[in-house]
Amino acid sequence: MFALRRFLINKQFARNYASGKKLLEITQDESTGVQIISMAKPPVNTLNLELLEELKSSLVEAQKSNYKGIILSSSLPTVFSGGLDIMEMYKPDMERFTNFWRTLQDMWMILYGLEIPVAAAINGASPAGGCLLAISCEYRAFVDGKHTIGLNETQLGIIPPQWFVDPYVAILGEKRAERAMMKGTLFRPNEALNIGLVDELVSDKAEAIQKCLKYISSYDNISKLARNKIKLKLRGKSISWLQKNREFELNEIKQFIQLPNVQKGLHLYVQALKQKKN
Repeated sequence: MFALRRFLINKQFARNYASGKKLLEITQDESTGVQIISMAKPPVNTLNLELLEELKSSLVEAQKSNYKGIILSSSLPTVFSGGLDIMEMYKPDMERFTNFWRTLQDMWMILYGLEIPVAAAINGASPAGGCLLAISCEYRAFVDGKHTIGLNETQLGIIPPQWFVDPYVAILGEKRAERAMMKGTLFRPNEALNIGLVDELVSDKAEAIQKCLKYISSYDNISKLARNKIKLKLRGKSISWLQKNREFELNEIKQFIQLPNVQKGLHLYVQALKQKKN
């Protein structure tokens, strides 16, 4: 049965990736009541305004529809998400950037505080904002291989906001998170598993989906109310902080990204990307 389901999942993902028509590919596993939300924005699922808007809407709808749980993944073959779209921050239109950052804030608060179980099937590279998505889920299955995961913003001269830091510290512990974030460390699969950044390593995406389904089903006999209250107790402080400070935090990041040194660093990164394409 699992072998058949794995084949069907792989076939579905291959078809979704090939379509390239949507920013998200959403499927429902009717037998489990779980919704699978797969990012589908080639080449690396960078989180721009439009993708964030779709993620936000899909999470809200999934909660309203009373699915048993959500699996967040990617329709791309070797990447989960490359993180925030640098072009939203490089020489930004400040009106669009304001909308972009507010949408990012909203999406994160919804994802981090989602009442139903949410798991990440991480099938590839997951730096920076991609890592944020993963650590905002409750459980992470990471496909073993050459890909890495971590909050590496300092390598680009960017300072992660407090609500990036909080879930990282909650998972890694303060001292390890401090060192990793200051160095912008990206962890390989075995390293990520050893420090608890991911919960399991798997051979491929289909197995990651199966592990996520198993995690979600582990709550079948647990009181939903009790589970949700405990989750909110553990995560509510970070969400409440952002709710109260979102405008201050927005203004702070707007000032920061306009600093000449920050724009210079982003310029160098953009030029390096262009050279790789050529």
